[in-house]
Amino acid sequence: MFIDQATIYVKAGNGGNGIISFRREKFIPKGGPDGGNGGNGGNVVIRADEQLTTLMDFHYKHKYFAENGKHGMGANKTGKSGKDTILRVPTGTEVKDAKTNELIADLINDGDEIIIARGGKGGKGNAEFATSTNQAPRIATKGTLGEERTIKLELKLLADVGLVGFPNVGKSTLISRISAAKPKIADYPFTTLIPNLGIVRYSEEKSFVVADMPGLIKGAHTGKGLGIEFLRHIERTRVLVFMIECTADDLKKQYKTLLNELKSYNKEMLKKPQIIAVTKMDLADDGLRETIKQLKFRKNITVIPISAVTGEGLKDLIDEMWTKLNRK
Repeated sequence: MFIDQATIYVKAGNGGNGIISFRREKFIPKGGPDGGNGGNGGNVVIRADEQLTTLMDFHYKHKYFAENGKHGMGANKTGKSGKDTILRVPTGTEVKDAKTNELIADLINDGDEIIIARGGKGGKGNAEFATSTNQAPRIATKGTLGEERTIKLELKLLADVGLVGFPNVGKSTLISRISAAKPKIADYPFTTLIPNLGIVRYSEEKSFVVADMPGLIKGAHTGKGLGIEFLRHIERTRVLVFMIECTADDLKKQYKTLLNELKSYNKEMLKKPQIIAVTKMDLADDGLRETIKQLKFRKNITVIPISAVTGEGLKDLIDEMWTKLNRK
Protein backbone atom coordinates (compact mmCIF):
# COMPACT_ATOMS: atom_id res chain seq x y z
CA MET A 1 0.00 0.00 0.00
CA PHE A 2 1.32 3.42 -0.95
CA ILE A 3 0.73 5.95 1.84
CA ASP A 4 2.29 9.39 1.38
CA GLN A 5 0.75 11.37 4.28
CA ALA A 6 0.40 10.75 8.01
CA THR A 7 -0.28 12.72 11.18
CA ILE A 8 1.32 11.39 14.35
CA TYR A 9 1.81 12.35 18.00
CA VAL A 10 5.31 12.10 19.49
CA LYS A 11 6.37 12.35 23.13
CA ALA A 12 9.98 12.41 24.31
CA GLY A 13 10.97 10.76 27.59
CA ASN A 14 10.81 12.63 30.90
CA GLY A 15 14.01 13.19 32.84
CA GLY A 16 14.50 11.04 35.94
CA ASN A 17 14.38 12.67 39.37
CA GLY A 18 17.43 13.41 41.47
CA ILE A 19 17.28 11.87 44.96
CA ILE A 20 18.16 12.78 48.54
CA SER A 21 20.57 10.26 50.03
CA PHE A 22 23.38 10.24 52.60
CA ARG A 23 26.30 7.92 52.81
CA ARG A 24 25.72 5.40 55.62
CA GLU A 25 28.44 2.83 56.05
CA LYS A 26 30.02 1.03 58.98
CA PHE A 27 32.48 3.25 60.81
CA ILE A 28 31.21 6.27 58.82
CA PRO A 29 28.10 7.27 60.79
CA LYS A 30 27.98 10.77 59.41
CA GLY A 31 28.79 10.38 55.75
CA GLY A 32 28.02 13.22 53.38
CA PRO A 33 25.26 13.55 50.76
CA ASP A 34 25.47 11.04 47.93
CA GLY A 35 22.15 11.40 46.09
CA GLY A 36 22.68 10.87 42.34
CA ASN A 37 21.22 12.77 39.44
CA GLY A 38 18.37 11.49 37.31
CA GLY A 39 19.01 10.30 33.76
CA ASN A 40 17.94 12.30 30.74
CA GLY A 41 14.81 11.30 28.83
CA GLY A 42 15.14 9.78 25.37
CA ASN A 43 14.60 11.85 22.22
CA VAL A 44 12.22 11.12 19.35
CA VAL A 45 14.26 11.16 16.16
CA ILE A 46 13.02 11.04 12.56
CA ARG A 47 15.54 9.59 10.11
CA ALA A 48 15.38 9.25 6.31
CA ASP A 49 15.93 5.76 4.92
CA GLU A 50 16.28 5.27 1.17
CA GLN A 51 15.10 1.66 1.50
CA LEU A 52 11.58 2.84 2.40
CA THR A 53 9.03 3.98 -0.19
CA THR A 54 5.88 4.63 1.82
CA LEU A 55 4.62 6.04 5.14
CA MET A 56 2.42 2.98 5.59
CA ASP A 57 3.66 2.18 9.13
CA PHE A 58 2.35 5.54 10.38
CA HIS A 59 -1.06 4.83 8.85
CA TYR A 60 -1.69 2.15 11.49
CA LYS A 61 0.14 3.56 14.50
CA HIS A 62 -0.23 7.23 15.45
CA LYS A 63 1.48 7.65 18.83
CA TYR A 64 5.18 7.25 19.57
CA PHE A 65 7.00 7.58 22.88
CA ALA A 66 10.66 7.66 23.88
CA GLU A 67 11.84 6.09 27.12
CA ASN A 68 11.90 8.03 30.40
CA GLY A 69 15.18 8.56 32.24
CA LYS A 70 15.71 6.53 35.42
CA HIS A 71 15.80 8.19 38.84
CA GLY A 72 19.13 8.82 40.55
CA MET A 73 20.46 6.45 43.21
CA GLY A 74 22.61 6.57 46.30
CA ALA A 75 26.40 6.41 46.17
CA ASN A 76 26.31 9.24 43.64
CA LYS A 77 24.93 6.96 40.93
CA THR A 78 23.27 8.76 38.03
CA GLY A 79 20.11 7.20 36.67
CA LYS A 80 20.28 5.60 33.24
CA SER A 81 19.20 7.82 30.36
CA GLY A 82 16.14 6.79 28.38
CA LYS A 83 16.54 5.24 24.93
CA ASP A 84 15.79 7.33 21.87
CA THR A 85 12.90 6.33 19.64
CA ILE A 86 13.95 6.48 15.99
CA LEU A 87 11.22 6.75 13.36
CA ARG A 88 12.37 5.85 9.86
CA VAL A 89 10.74 7.53 6.89
CA PRO A 90 11.39 7.48 3.12
CA THR A 91 13.83 9.98 1.65
CA GLY A 92 11.88 12.98 0.39
CA THR A 93 9.69 13.23 3.50
CA GLU A 94 8.76 16.65 4.81
CA VAL A 95 8.09 17.07 8.54
CA LYS A 96 5.57 19.78 9.42
CA ASP A 97 3.92 21.11 12.55
CA ALA A 98 0.35 19.79 12.47
CA LYS A 99 -1.12 22.96 13.97
CA THR A 100 0.67 25.65 11.98
CA ASN A 101 1.69 23.63 8.90
CA GLU A 102 5.16 25.13 9.33
CA LEU A 103 7.93 23.13 7.66
CA ILE A 104 10.25 21.75 10.34
CA ALA A 105 12.55 19.61 8.22
CA ASP A 106 12.93 18.28 4.68
CA LEU A 107 14.68 14.90 4.80
CA ILE A 108 15.97 14.48 1.27
CA ASN A 109 19.11 12.38 1.63
CA ASP A 110 19.56 8.92 3.10
CA GLY A 111 20.51 9.30 6.76
CA ASP A 112 19.17 12.85 7.16
CA GLU A 113 17.62 13.14 10.60
CA ILE A 114 16.07 15.56 13.05
CA ILE A 115 15.30 15.41 16.76
CA ILE A 116 11.61 16.19 16.62
CA ALA A 117 11.03 15.99 20.39
CA ARG A 118 13.83 16.39 22.95
CA GLY A 119 13.94 14.39 26.12
CA GLY A 120 13.67 16.08 29.51
CA LYS A 121 16.76 16.77 31.59
CA GLY A 122 17.47 14.64 34.63
CA GLY A 123 16.97 16.26 38.04
CA LYS A 124 19.86 16.93 40.42
CA GLY A 125 20.53 14.82 43.47
CA ASN A 126 21.37 16.38 46.83
CA ALA A 127 25.10 15.74 46.31
CA GLU A 128 24.99 18.54 43.73
CA PHE A 129 23.88 21.05 46.37
CA ALA A 130 26.60 20.41 48.98
CA THR A 131 28.65 23.49 49.88
CA SER A 132 31.10 24.44 52.61
CA THR A 133 28.28 26.07 54.54
CA ASN A 134 25.63 23.45 53.77
CA GLN A 135 27.28 20.07 54.02
CA ALA A 136 24.09 18.07 54.43
CA PRO A 137 21.58 19.50 51.93
CA ARG A 138 18.16 17.94 51.84
CA ILE A 139 17.35 19.25 48.41
CA ALA A 140 16.86 17.41 45.12
CA THR A 141 15.11 18.42 41.92
CA LYS A 142 12.73 16.55 39.67
CA GLY A 143 13.49 15.81 36.07
CA THR A 144 11.90 18.00 33.41
CA LEU A 145 9.19 16.78 31.07
CA GLY A 146 10.06 15.62 27.58
CA GLU A 147 8.73 17.59 24.63
CA GLU A 148 5.52 16.48 22.93
CA ARG A 149 3.95 17.57 19.67
CA THR A 150 1.74 16.50 16.81
CA ILE A 151 3.39 16.48 13.41
CA LYS A 152 2.51 15.81 9.79
CA LEU A 153 4.64 13.66 7.54
CA GLU A 154 4.33 14.28 3.80
CA LEU A 155 6.22 12.26 1.24
CA LYS A 156 7.21 13.97 -1.99
CA LEU A 157 8.78 11.56 -4.42
CA LEU A 158 12.33 12.17 -5.57
CA ALA A 159 12.43 11.86 -9.36
CA ASP A 160 14.33 13.58 -12.14
CA VAL A 161 11.53 13.70 -14.73
CA GLY A 162 7.80 13.99 -14.08
CA LEU A 163 5.18 12.90 -16.63
CA VAL A 164 2.24 15.31 -16.66
CA GLY A 165 -0.98 14.75 -18.56
CA PHE A 166 -4.69 14.05 -18.52
CA PRO A 167 -5.99 10.57 -17.63
CA ASN A 168 -5.51 7.83 -20.21
CA VAL A 169 -2.97 9.81 -22.23
CA GLY A 170 -0.38 7.03 -22.18
CA LYS A 171 1.89 7.86 -19.23
CA SER A 172 1.86 4.35 -17.77
CA THR A 173 2.47 2.76 -21.16
CA LEU A 174 5.40 5.10 -21.77
CA ILE A 175 7.11 4.40 -18.46
CA SER A 176 6.67 0.67 -19.01
CA ARG A 177 8.48 1.00 -22.36
CA ILE A 178 11.40 3.19 -21.31
CA SER A 179 12.08 1.61 -17.88
CA ALA A 180 11.65 -1.63 -15.98
CA ALA A 181 8.58 -0.29 -14.13
CA LYS A 182 5.42 -2.35 -14.54
CA PRO A 183 2.45 -0.07 -13.76
CA LYS A 184 -1.14 -1.13 -14.26
CA ILE A 185 -2.26 -0.26 -17.79
CA ALA A 186 -5.85 -0.16 -19.06
CA ASP A 187 -7.95 1.86 -21.49
CA TYR A 188 -9.93 3.87 -18.95
CA PRO A 189 -9.26 7.01 -16.88
CA PHE A 190 -7.45 6.91 -13.53
CA THR A 191 -5.87 3.51 -14.03
CA THR A 192 -2.89 4.97 -12.18
CA LEU A 193 -3.95 5.76 -8.63
CA ILE A 194 -0.47 6.05 -7.15
CA PRO A 195 2.80 7.45 -8.54
CA ASN A 196 5.10 4.95 -10.23
CA LEU A 197 8.85 5.36 -10.47
CA GLY A 198 11.00 3.91 -13.23
CA ILE A 199 14.75 4.02 -13.76
CA VAL A 200 15.72 4.83 -17.34
CA ARG A 201 19.12 3.45 -18.35
CA TYR A 202 20.43 6.06 -20.75
CA SER A 203 23.82 4.48 -21.36
CA GLU A 204 26.54 2.68 -19.42
CA GLU A 205 26.64 4.17 -15.90
CA LYS A 206 24.13 6.87 -16.88
CA SER A 207 20.54 6.72 -15.70
CA PHE A 208 17.71 8.86 -14.37
CA VAL A 209 14.39 8.39 -12.59
CA VAL A 210 11.03 9.09 -14.24
CA ALA A 211 7.79 9.44 -12.29
CA ASP A 212 4.47 8.43 -13.81
CA MET A 213 1.84 10.45 -11.97
CA PRO A 214 -1.92 9.87 -11.71
CA GLY A 215 -3.83 11.73 -14.42
CA LEU A 216 -4.46 15.42 -14.01
CA ILE A 217 -7.84 17.04 -14.68
CA LYS A 218 -9.01 20.63 -14.82
CA GLY A 219 -9.45 21.94 -11.27
CA ALA A 220 -6.88 19.53 -9.80
CA HIS A 221 -5.26 22.34 -7.78
CA THR A 222 -8.54 22.74 -5.88
CA GLY A 223 -8.70 19.03 -5.09
CA LYS A 224 -10.73 17.73 -8.04
CA GLY A 225 -9.89 14.28 -9.29
CA LEU A 226 -6.76 13.20 -7.48
CA GLY A 227 -5.97 16.89 -6.98
CA ILE A 228 -3.02 17.80 -4.82
CA GLU A 229 -2.48 14.11 -4.08
CA PHE A 230 -0.84 14.16 -7.50
CA LEU A 231 0.57 17.66 -7.75
CA ARG A 232 2.63 17.42 -4.58
CA HIS A 233 4.80 14.71 -6.11
CA ILE A 234 6.07 16.71 -9.08
CA GLU A 235 7.37 19.64 -7.03
CA ARG A 236 10.79 18.00 -6.71
CA THR A 237 11.16 16.86 -10.32
CA ARG A 238 13.76 18.70 -12.38
CA VAL A 239 12.14 18.29 -15.83
CA LEU A 240 8.45 18.13 -16.78
CA VAL A 241 7.17 16.17 -19.76
CA PHE A 242 3.69 17.29 -20.82
CA MET A 243 1.93 14.40 -22.53
CA ILE A 244 -0.91 15.30 -24.89
CA GLU A 245 -2.81 12.81 -27.02
CA CYS A 246 -2.51 13.44 -30.76
CA THR A 247 -6.28 13.00 -31.31
CA ALA A 248 -7.24 15.74 -28.81
CA ASP A 249 -9.49 18.48 -30.23
CA ASP A 250 -7.11 21.31 -29.34
CA LEU A 251 -3.59 20.36 -28.34
CA LYS A 252 -2.56 23.91 -27.43
CA LYS A 253 -5.62 24.35 -25.21
CA GLN A 254 -4.84 21.12 -23.39
CA TYR A 255 -1.27 22.26 -22.80
CA LYS A 256 -2.48 25.61 -21.41
CA THR A 257 -4.93 23.85 -19.08
CA LEU A 258 -2.11 21.70 -17.70
CA LEU A 259 0.07 24.78 -17.27
CA ASN A 260 -2.68 26.64 -15.42
CA GLU A 261 -3.16 23.76 -12.98
CA LEU A 262 0.54 23.74 -12.16
CA LYS A 263 0.65 27.53 -11.87
CA SER A 264 -2.36 27.60 -9.54
CA TYR A 265 -0.76 25.03 -7.28
CA ASN A 266 2.81 26.35 -7.33
CA LYS A 267 3.95 28.84 -9.95
CA GLU A 268 7.59 27.93 -9.28
CA MET A 269 7.00 24.67 -11.15
CA LEU A 270 6.67 26.58 -14.42
CA LYS A 271 10.35 27.49 -14.18
CA LYS A 272 11.34 23.87 -14.75
CA PRO A 273 12.54 22.77 -18.21
CA GLN A 274 9.67 21.38 -20.26
CA ILE A 275 9.18 18.87 -23.06
CA ILE A 276 5.94 18.22 -24.93
CA ALA A 277 5.32 14.63 -25.99
CA VAL A 278 2.44 14.17 -28.43
CA THR A 279 1.30 10.62 -27.72
CA LYS A 280 -0.43 7.75 -29.53
CA MET A 281 0.99 8.70 -32.93
CA ASP A 282 0.17 5.20 -34.15
CA LEU A 283 -3.41 6.55 -34.44
CA ALA A 284 -2.45 9.59 -36.55
CA ASP A 285 -2.96 9.73 -40.32
CA ASP A 286 -0.74 11.75 -42.67
CA GLY A 287 -2.89 14.88 -42.36
CA LEU A 288 -2.79 14.87 -38.57
CA ARG A 289 0.95 14.25 -38.61
CA GLU A 290 1.47 17.31 -40.77
CA THR A 291 -0.72 19.42 -38.50
CA ILE A 292 1.25 18.34 -35.44
CA LYS A 293 4.51 19.04 -37.25
CA GLN A 294 3.43 22.66 -37.74
CA LEU A 295 2.41 23.22 -34.12
CA LYS A 296 4.28 25.91 -32.20
CA PHE A 297 4.00 26.02 -28.43
CA ARG A 298 6.23 28.12 -26.19
CA LYS A 299 9.76 29.19 -27.05
CA ASN A 300 12.53 26.69 -26.26
CA ILE A 301 10.07 23.81 -25.78
CA THR A 302 10.81 20.73 -27.84
CA VAL A 303 7.78 18.92 -29.28
CA ILE A 304 8.32 15.19 -29.84
CA PRO A 305 5.66 12.95 -31.44
CA ILE A 306 5.77 9.49 -29.88
CA SER A 307 4.03 6.14 -29.82
CA ALA A 308 4.68 3.89 -26.86
CA VAL A 309 3.04 1.07 -28.85
CA THR A 310 5.31 1.18 -31.93
CA GLY A 311 8.31 2.81 -30.26
CA GLU A 312 8.20 5.86 -32.52
CA GLY A 313 10.04 8.85 -31.06
CA LEU A 314 10.98 7.14 -27.78
CA LYS A 315 14.73 7.41 -28.34
CA ASP A 316 14.36 11.10 -29.23
CA LEU A 317 12.31 11.67 -26.07
CA ILE A 318 14.86 9.93 -23.84
CA ASP A 319 17.69 11.90 -25.48
CA GLU A 320 15.84 15.16 -24.83
CA MET A 321 15.15 14.22 -21.21
CA TRP A 322 18.85 13.55 -20.66
CA THR A 323 19.84 16.79 -22.40
CA LYS A 324 17.45 18.85 -20.27
CA LEU A 325 18.63 17.17 -17.07
CA ASN A 326 22.27 17.94 -17.82
CA ARG A 327 21.85 21.45 -19.18
CA LYS A 328 23.61 24.01 -16.99
